[in-house]
Amino acid sequence: MSTTIVGLDGKSRCRWCGAAPEFLDYHDTEWGFPVSDDYRLFEKLSLEGFQSGLSWRTILAKRENFRTAFHDFNFDHVARFTQRDIDRLLKDEGIVRHRGKIEAVMNNARRAQELVKREGSLAAFIWRYEPDPEQCSKPQTASTSAQSLALSKDLKKQGWKFIGPTTVYAFMQAMGLINDHVEDCVIRAKVEDAHKNFRR
Repeated sequence: MSTTIVGLDGKSRCRWCGAAPEFLDYHDTEWGFPVSDDYRLFEKLSLEGFQSGLSWRTILAKRENFRTAFHDFNFDHVARFTQRDIDRLLKDEGIVRHRGKIEAVMNNARRAQELVKREGSLAAFIWRYEPDPEQCSKPQTASTSAQSLALSKDLKKQGWKFIGPTTVYAFMQAMGLINDHVEDCVIRAKVEDAHKNFRR
């Protein structure tokens, strides 16, 4: 089976972006482009945790609702959430109403604050786990890597939850720590260019 599909513009893209209409824009403008904004990094870690056991399409369709519910994933704000917020979120039909995952985001917001105090920023810490570019010269087919295992282990040691190596690997793919666009994908070269100009 081919690893690509041809878009309406006649150009090849990763096959997965043809699985749902909303995937195309996400694939072309977000997935794999490097991110240094702490709130966006925290958002993605949180949404990957919510995705556990579900499809990314479900989460992407609800992403704006998640952003509203969790104050744009400003972890300084989320860290102050109380039982009242848990009750509010468990009634919010616009998000995934899973108590464990909601509580994990609240817990992780506090852990993120601690990490920022120690490291200066979430990005400074996370980008240390970027693999050697030569190691990632070709798209991967695995769902974990040595770096995702290491980052997951380190975050768990610091008390983060819902942060297994598969979740972390999907996060690293999406946030640009690795470029897993297939070789014939028109976006792969754009992501490579973004990487060259990215300030870590």
